[in-house]
Amino acid sequence: MLDGQVEFVEERIATIAVDNPQVRLLMTMTGIGYFSAILILAEVCNIDRFNSDKRFSSWMGLAPSVRQSGEKTWIGGVGGPGNKRMRWVMIQCAHNARRHDPRLRKFYERYSRRKGEKSAVVAVAHEMARIIYFMLKRNEAYRGVNSGLTERKIKDMERKALRGLRN
Repeated sequence: MLDGQVEFVEERIATIAVDNPQVRLLMTMTGIGYFSAILILAEVCNIDRFNSDKRFSSWMGLAPSVRQSGEKTWIGGVGGPGNKRMRWVMIQCAHNARRHDPRLRKFYERYSRRKGEKSAVVAVAHEMARIIYFMLKRNEAYRGVNSGLTERKIKDMERKALRGLRN
């Protein structure tokens, strides 16, 4: 019964997402599906409220904390203030992107050798957040787009949306 309810909600979300051009734009990025795209857009509302990609990633809770005293600087982890839902969805997307996007995989591997796997996933999520900012700001598709993967994601969304309209 619970699986049926989850499927019903997924179909409704797909029905909402299918007609949104910004959802399709975000889905060009590896790791982002229709659910995460609609969540990002619902939380962001208007990208123009952010002055820079740094403020956007900080709002998401993905910017590292920095403490300074005199000439000493300590760079800590992420956490504390920030949108917890956005941090969660971006880390989930980063797990997927690091496996399927050659650029982000390279970034992940380089970072994980220095700082470890968990920190590397958060760094990938931070990098993705910065890219998303510019994608939405410039209304531009992801530059490393895998057209075959994007088409499969869009067809899956359309198929679920069609099932949602029938119910």
